[in-house]
Amino acid sequence: MQRLKTRPQFQAALAGETVARTAHFALHRQVQEAQDVPCVPAGRAHKPLFGVQDVWLGAMVPKRWARRAVTRNAIKRQIYGMAQAHAAGLPAVAHVVRLRTAFDRRQYPSAWSDALRLAVRAELEQLFGRACRAAPRQAATAPAEGARA
Repeated sequence: MQRLKTRPQFQAALAGETVARTAHFALHRQVQEAQDVPCVPAGRAHKPLFGVQDVWLGAMVPKRWARRAVTRNAIKRQIYGMAQAHAAGLPAVAHVVRLRTAFDRRQYPSAWSDALRLAVRAELEQLFGRACRAAPRQAATAPAEGARA
């Protein structure tokens, strides 16, 4: 599994479809194959955006939804850990997990309590479970559509 590092990589993945959502997270997946996306900044030679055909993953945890750095870093660690566990079920394209709402600070007052860790983990498990179930269906429907045409 490779990590997204540059802004164009994140933008390419976010431009794709939203594969799965939970109450706090959204998983975006790039539509086209990772090798096919060029990155051509002004004045530079053609260079592929994703150099290796693999599962690419990025995590977006905005300060707007997680004010404390401890919380943001811990959520990112959970995202990368859960993605590693589910990497076999994900297609070899770019993915971005985005925190889309805040966890209630009244319910989770500590920056990284056991309760918050378990809630994040359970929700990420649900998110990646949905994404892995969605991946085979898309692959199964693609050849069938081509056969009809």
